[in-house]
Amino acid sequence: MSWEAERREAGTRGSDRRGPVIGAAGEGSVYRQADDYDRRMPYDPSAFPPFAVTVDLVVLTVRRHALCALAVRRGESPFQGRWALPGGFVRADEDLGQAAARELAEETGLRAHDPDAPAQDNGAHLEQLATYGDPKRDPRMRVVSVAHLALAPDLPAPRAGGDANSARWAPVEELLQQGGYGRDGEQAAPLAFDHAQILSDGVERARSKIEYSSLATAFCPTEFTVGELRRVYEAVWGVALDPRNFHRKVTGTPGFLVPTGGTTTRQGGRPAQLFRAGGATLLNPPMLRPEV
Repeated sequence: MSWEAERREAGTRGSDRRGPVIGAAGEGSVYRQADDYDRRMPYDPSAFPPFAVTVDLVVLTVRRHALCALAVRRGESPFQGRWALPGGFVRADEDLGQAAARELAEETGLRAHDPDAPAQDNGAHLEQLATYGDPKRDPRMRVVSVAHLALAPDLPAPRAGGDANSARWAPVEELLQQGGYGRDGEQAAPLAFDHAQILSDGVERARSKIEYSSLATAFCPTEFTVGELRRVYEAVWGVALDPRNFHRKVTGTPGFLVPTGGTTTRQGGRPAQLFRAGGATLLNPPMLRPEV
């Protein structure tokens, strides 16, 4: 009998339907996952190995028409002197989102904004990326990291904090190059911990999401031109886009952009129309990434 058939049969007998029938527990009885917790036995924390939880941040912005990530040089062991992503341990009174928002504010001065609220000049898009739990990812102890992705417009030079003795924006292509990353003549070395994998995953998340969502506007100021938005797509995807086709697509996608009524000459040339992000979160049709 299949698992589904057993589950249905157990349900007809009025039994708990949260799992398959397990013969070892008695004929006709149903194993419940909750049995692991409700046997009226005292909980013994020493029966489980201790581990810590951290948050690591993939903070992306577009600077000088290149997709850049925030990198910090570690000032303490392990991996002292190596470049890494910003982050830190989750405090006892924080949930994961609060810890990520705190680290973001400490490293960049940005506040994580509510996606349903109006955009802020010092706000950044912040979302959970993935969880990384290789037992050997941190030589100090078992550490599980919940990585977050943050996107913001062109940002000023970062300030170092915590155990980082320097910080900078670096093109993601340089940070992820095979031989590792180094600057100012220093020897190149891979990013600390598993941060190269985390960064790679964050970049791919950003590249994928701007295809079907309005997330690309998170890289733009509150008001922007179509040309500025196109340069975001070009920087994130690493491709050149036809200006006329791009203009037609983004202005023809319902809810993507809303004209502000103003113009600007900050990019030089003739005045360009200004837009702001519309209310759409999903793009229909999507902005498909060109194959390269």
